[in-house]
Amino acid sequence: MASARATAAALRTLRTLRTRRARKAAPALPTLELAARPNPWLRALGLTAVVLVGAWLGLLIVGNVRVPVGPMDTTMALRPSLTGGTKINVSPLGALTLDSHVAPVRLDVNVDQLDPLRSQALVDHPERLSGLQDEVARDVERGTLDLAVRSGVAVVSGATALGLAVYRRPRRALTAGGLALALLAASGATAYATWNPRSVLEPKFSGLLSSAPSLVGNARSIVTEFDVYQKELARLVTNVTKLYDVTSTLPAYQPDPATLRVLHVSDIHLNPASWKIIASLVEQYKVNVIVDSGDTMDHGTAAENGFLDPIADLGVPYVWVRGNHDSRTTQRYLRHMRNVHVLDDGRAETIAGLRFAGIGDPQFTPDRSVSPGGDAAEVLAGDRLAGALRDQRAAGTPVDVAIAHEPSAARETDGAVPLVLAGHLHHEGTEVMKYGTRLRIEGSTGGSGLRAVEGKYPDPIEASILYFDRDTRRLQAWDEIRLGGLGLTTAEVSRHLPEEVFDQRLRHRLPGAKPSPATPSPSGS
Repeated sequence: MASARATAAALRTLRTLRTRRARKAAPALPTLELAARPNPWLRALGLTAVVLVGAWLGLLIVGNVRVPVGPMDTTMALRPSLTGGTKINVSPLGALTLDSHVAPVRLDVNVDQLDPLRSQALVDHPERLSGLQDEVARDVERGTLDLAVRSGVAVVSGATALGLAVYRRPRRALTAGGLALALLAASGATAYATWNPRSVLEPKFSGLLSSAPSLVGNARSIVTEFDVYQKELARLVTNVTKLYDVTSTLPAYQPDPATLRVLHVSDIHLNPASWKIIASLVEQYKVNVIVDSGDTMDHGTAAENGFLDPIADLGVPYVWVRGNHDSRTTQRYLRHMRNVHVLDDGRAETIAGLRFAGIGDPQFTPDRSVSPGGDAAEVLAGDRLAGALRDQRAAGTPVDVAIAHEPSAARETDGAVPLVLAGHLHHEGTEVMKYGTRLRIEGSTGGSGLRAVEGKYPDPIEASILYFDRDTRRLQAWDEIRLGGLGLTTAEVSRHLPEEVFDQRLRHRLPGAKPSPATPSPSGS
């Protein structure tokens, strides 16, 4: 009995100790719970990741809209992007990129295929092409509205589904969906605020060189038919429609007869591949005249003269000025060649409807380590050219385009001519100088010649197509052409417009706007 009572007492004592320990430990529980609570910044970061990833997955999976645009079947979609813009994929021809807006979303338009029945109807009734642009504009507008609704549903569904999978709480999942919709709305507002209608006038093409002229379109029609973004986007898609045929053949590029097209090349440096490329550009763009701003040769020796013989077969006038790698021997050889016009000492000639004047480089430096006259010689040559330009203007025969090899010489003509062309630097560039003259520097159409292999990667081959109004003889637009790849079959073509041309067209086309007075030209100042 005593033993049983002792055992019971021991058990009661043990239970009492356990109870006391439990009571002492109880106040520490809130402290442990607070310590386990996650950092609010980490929670916000996690929710942001869920919203972004969920919205992206939603756009990727269900955010595409198939839209019939004219005779074509297209797919429109919004995609996350750091730079925004619009991309029109035209397989297998290439792609057009437009800097249409700055927002974290990009509009992708994929041309999937040509509908045989609708395209056959266009072939049988070509008069329908005149109304095709209006039809395409309506299709694009309808597709854009459908895309906005589908994208909203996509981002909400994607973010909500991912939020439910991660948090397993309906309220938190709905919060993620709401934030995704707000993000899409904010992106749309940003795109609207940064909308750039000029982008459709200056598309950038990348793809097969043979497709570029037809796909980008004629520069003059792009300038004169400026309206609104949707109609210009429709015009680009219409160009794609005209490219496709039921037999999958491409029609020839038909330039506007009121536009003069000048091919500007420079710094060929004995690259024999350049002549094939130049001949291809002449044919594809229906070029009226070629301007070569020098350094066609590398050492200017008589042994190199045979390299120039393909010029006679290009079929259009070839205007040339001497560069610092071209000798007087080279110049004399070209003077006796058919279709070649050698300009030097400010001499002016009217060729293919435009008046050109140029001066050869005063220095002959085939060895790049030798610089006899330096910049002072170039400035003096530029002064001589500027004086000849002013004399031409005083005589009532103003020059439209001046040419010099060195940009430092070309800059001396500021105020004496609307446009001056140069080379020498082996990269393209454009600037409007203090007194209104535009300086256009061409890259190397020979890919820097043998120097191209000195770097890690070969230099690109660059050239430009300059579009002039046949009546006013003013520059309306230019295409920068950049070729790359082993076969030089791919190209990037970037369309550019002078600021004054765009501003005047914009004022002319907007309702209620008054046309602005013409910008005074350097030749008229």
